[in-house]
Amino acid sequence: MTVFGYDGWDLVWSVFWVLAFVVYVFALFAVISDLFDDHELSGWWKAVWVVLLLVLPFLTILVYLIVRGRGMQDRAQRRAAEAQRATDEYIRTTARHSSPADEITKAKALLDDGTITNDEYEAIKARALAS
Repeated sequence: MTVFGYDGWDLVWSVFWVLAFVVYVFALFAVISDLFDDHELSGWWKAVWVVLLLVLPFLTILVYLIVRGRGMQDRAQRRAAEAQRATDEYIRTTARHSSPADEITKAKALLDDGTITNDEYEAIKARALAS
């Protein structure tokens, strides 16, 4: 059977090789980015790995994943934790900064409910206007 002028199996093999190439490129970039993210590895060892990636790419990627796979996972988890921490800190600092008008409005609502006294309201208002 022909599909778009190709034998069916030729099409299957073409799709397979395209997907294999995409996986190879993804693995190559993952190894290179991990290599340069590892601050414990010396520059000479990084250079050796890069030269090996150029000379024997498939074998080098396989050996790298076997030898340094655990470290790749640890570094990826550390990067993810740092990104999460930075995001959380950004959200905290953004949420913390409300306008003075918002703070005074909240304080007025608390005063009207009887939760705070008039002196506390004035203190909150003065602090909001000072910032």
